[in-house]
Amino acid sequence: MKKILITGGAGFIGSHLCNYLLKKKNYIICLDNLFSGNIDNIKKIQNNKNFKFIYKDILSPVSFSVDEIYNLACPASPIHYQFDPVKTIKSNVNGTINVLELAYKKNAKILQASTSEIYGNPLQHPQDENYWGNVNPIGLRSCYDEGKRCAETLFFDYYRQYNIKIKIARIFNTFGPNMRANDGRVISNFIVQALSNLPITIYGKGKQTRSFCYIDDLIRGLVLMMNSNKKITGPINLGNPKEQNILNVAKKIIILSKSKSKIIYKKLPEDDPERRKPNIMKAKKILNWFPKVKFDQGIRNTIKFFKNN
Repeated sequence: MKKILITGGAGFIGSHLCNYLLKKKNYIICLDNLFSGNIDNIKKIQNNKNFKFIYKDILSPVSFSVDEIYNLACPASPIHYQFDPVKTIKSNVNGTINVLELAYKKNAKILQASTSEIYGNPLQHPQDENYWGNVNPIGLRSCYDEGKRCAETLFFDYYRQYNIKIKIARIFNTFGPNMRANDGRVISNFIVQALSNLPITIYGKGKQTRSFCYIDDLIRGLVLMMNSNKKITGPINLGNPKEQNILNVAKKIIILSKSKSKIIYKKLPEDDPERRKPNIMKAKKILNWFPKVKFDQGIRNTIKFFKNN
């Protein structure tokens, strides 16, 4: 039985990962300060004898005997990471150093949940792992975007200097149950507004694109990445290469939720990427991974979650 630490384990992605790895007969330590995570996400597994929740911030040094570490501890939506941008970048830098130090001391394999935001507002489309990105280093989103870029740097410097076992997955837009209603993400915003028959807010003209991956597919990709050959460090893109514009997503959610909502338009936020689409050839070739869940089915599952909660 492997002992696995998941930082940010009560969050949207982290809670699904905890569930998945518990079912695979592992012992899970879930560490979260609940800033953007939610204790309700892990309520059903809290009494499992192979699960332990620790209320803790990764800005404090961590010391556990573990075999693997999934580092997901950072708020991922603009509302949360812009609330305290200094803390966000500290989590990405100081917090990442803390978990890398743990991996070094315990000889543990460690995976960094990186992000498509490291590509910024891309000048290359679709984005592959060799693209260095187009990121504003002093904008409102920089605490997250540049913080995640620095975290990748730290991973590779620890790998080169200390020979620790690293994996980096660049996560593109992901959705599904356990998303927070107030996290400011596109899918959760649209569903909550649609279920309340409130106006659905589109920023700009809605022509900007995203590629949405269902949570079950992403979790499968993260675990495949962690279990890949030791020579595979990444980064590897994990996302759905089916590109959709935001306006069409809003219209589809109105139909699938049987909503009476109308669409309204507001000013586009600063540094909001115009296009986002992963090139996943590496994931297909190296991990034999690609998304399987259809967008409409994922949306139905997510609508059901928000209706019940």
